[in-house]
Amino acid sequence: MSNFNLVDKVENITKKEFKERYLSTNTPVIFKDLAKNWRATTKWTFDFFKENYGDWEIPMYDDSYHNPGNGYMKPVSHKKFRDYLNIIETKPTSLRFHNFQIMKRAPELAKDYETPTIMNGFLKFALMFFGGKGSALNLHYDIDCSHVFLTHFQTQKKVYLFPQEQSQLLYKLPYTNHSHLDVLNPDYNKYPAYKYAKGIEATIEHGETLFIPKLWWHYVYYSKGGYSLALRANNSLKTKAKGLSNLVRLFTVDNGMNYLAGEKWKHYKDQKAEENAIKAMQEIKSV
Repeated sequence: MSNFNLVDKVENITKKEFKERYLSTNTPVIFKDLAKNWRATTKWTFDFFKENYGDWEIPMYDDSYHNPGNGYMKPVSHKKFRDYLNIIETKPTSLRFHNFQIMKRAPELAKDYETPTIMNGFLKFALMFFGGKGSALNLHYDIDCSHVFLTHFQTQKKVYLFPQEQSQLLYKLPYTNHSHLDVLNPDYNKYPAYKYAKGIEATIEHGETLFIPKLWWHYVYYSKGGYSLALRANNSLKTKAKGLSNLVRLFTVDNGMNYLAGEKWKHYKDQKAEENAIKAMQEIKSV
């Protein structure tokens, strides 16, 4: 496993202190109290979602999410929300439910949380992520260049983070924002450069909020079944424009080539990622 330091945990921090210590330095941090006044921290239980929204049909994703072909980045099945919540509450599963714009489906839930005032530029956009014990969201970074504030509920989640400068050591796949590398169980024969990567480990407990700075790589592991709310902030017109460009370019090229070339396109990306990683590793060794 790579070398992991622990993310700071803070409380009662001011907007000025946050900017100086974490925002300006692009450094992850966990807020113990950013969501302390949210109704969601007591209201959003497994039973609450099952009782009020259990009949929703929701898409299911698993470890095949990035496999080439017709199923690339598509759901493997659909389930009743109630049935899925029963699964993740009681047993391990690889099934995940992610990037869900829950406030579009249930706008009344927006009353249960508050837009943070810790920085400017929060977007009127919220996503929820659900996962069972042992499931993981692959190593990736958010290409829209937004900062992410991830608040977890009920249980515990671990997030492993790496700065953008280590992209090549993480075997970044060209024309994408992700990697096939399994951060917790790496195959060093296949990914030897990963030995030189240095990451940060964050353990988010119920009601805590992880600040993921823009373009930081993150691998999300559900140590227990649970769910999180992600709010995004971007206070720069320049980074907003860059993010939009990234979204159009990466999704258009990658999805288009996957449709046209499938396995050949996957092989090309894997090969380029390996070449770049070896080059980065050799540069480190030569110092």
